[in-house]
Amino acid sequence: MDLFTKTLFLCLALALANGVPVHQQEADEAHAGVPDRCGGIEFDAITPDEKGITFFFKGAHLWRGFHGSAQLSNESFKELDDIHHIGHVDAAFRMHNKDNPDDHDHIYFFLDDKVFSYYNHTLEDGYPKEIQEDFPGIPTHLDAAVECPSGECMTDSVLFFKGHDVRVFDIATKTVKTRNWPHLPACTSVLRWQEHYYCFHGHNFTRFHPVTGDVTGKYPKDARNYFMKCPGFGHGGNYTIPACKDVKLDAITTDDAGKQYLFTGPVYMRLDTRRDGLHAFLITRAWKEVTHGVDAVFFYGDKIYLIKDDQVYIYKSAAHYTLIEGYPKTLKEELGIEGHVDAAFHCPNEHTVHIIQGSQMRDVDLSATPRVVTRDLPLHLSGIDAGTCGSEGVNVFKGSTYYHYDSAESLAMAKIAPVPRPITSEMMGCRE
Repeated sequence: MDLFTKTLFLCLALALANGVPVHQQEADEAHAGVPDRCGGIEFDAITPDEKGITFFFKGAHLWRGFHGSAQLSNESFKELDDIHHIGHVDAAFRMHNKDNPDDHDHIYFFLDDKVFSYYNHTLEDGYPKEIQEDFPGIPTHLDAAVECPSGECMTDSVLFFKGHDVRVFDIATKTVKTRNWPHLPACTSVLRWQEHYYCFHGHNFTRFHPVTGDVTGKYPKDARNYFMKCPGFGHGGNYTIPACKDVKLDAITTDDAGKQYLFTGPVYMRLDTRRDGLHAFLITRAWKEVTHGVDAVFFYGDKIYLIKDDQVYIYKSAAHYTLIEGYPKTLKEELGIEGHVDAAFHCPNEHTVHIIQGSQMRDVDLSATPRVVTRDLPLHLSGIDAGTCGSEGVNVFKGSTYYHYDSAESLAMAKIAPVPRPITSEMMGCRE
């Protein structure tokens, strides 16, 4: 099995771990009138809800998550059919507007000239409304819509698609700028997923930049290989999700924004929030020069350090990681140490990285030039695979278990190991 397929199935595993129901394969749907997304269909709309579960809409039906059979839309969004009998939606998106908690994370559905606002799968009072009431300057009979937070767009915005015209709606000022992207296929639905934007057309999708509309890479791609589990797709459906007892981490770290990164083999997983869950990607997707996995990873300031063998790669940790000129460098050049690194962690508001080599923990002052080992301490544990430090203390991982300490100092001073705790499906998307 190729590396992409392993990544795909890890993604599916993580969806399982975050409450996405699993039914029989969609190809087993037999009763008349129920669409089969594995047959190759064109979605009317795609959007996550406030809990982070992604919904795919087609006609009067929807799919809840990346697995499972179709169900009637009114089973999840009751008023759509029971009151208004709309049968389908033109477009949908989840609002990103943290400055307005009454609106943030609400789901908006569009049909003809009407807009519906839902929260917790309940229609908000006063809806449906004319689209112009909430979104002046936005046309009726839309093809697609997607949220675009500040930092990915210039301001918190919504992109509305109709044909090849894209209207960028500024949420704060309610102003609209229109762009024409003829190079992009006509999107029937658009999804923002892990800071990337996907235009769905037919049973394919094309990834694009939300500001310029630029498409990089080889597209279109078949959605059945990426956004759903279908028999005969994914190039290797026999991959088995690992049992939690078989999981082994190579590295784990957390950035200043609170996003957690877990590394295993060629894959890393990122946890933005418990709501949105874990998502798996190839390491080379974010750090293309790191082609053979990692031994240790840590953040310091606005940079991420990735260690593999005797090399240290340092990237600026902006939206798109950029390798700093002159890197990689050797461990000796960068950190003043030699030999294999088993794990490394950096605690918030400190200037020391704690590097574990065998049964030794070596502290390196990152504020010093040149960097040298300031303390070399024996540990009661050996065979440590990964470590991380946060406000709740230090966790070091060994095989499918981890050990918790109140601080790096308590790890260094401990004479006996605490009771090991097991890695769980919530942490890694593995099978219990």
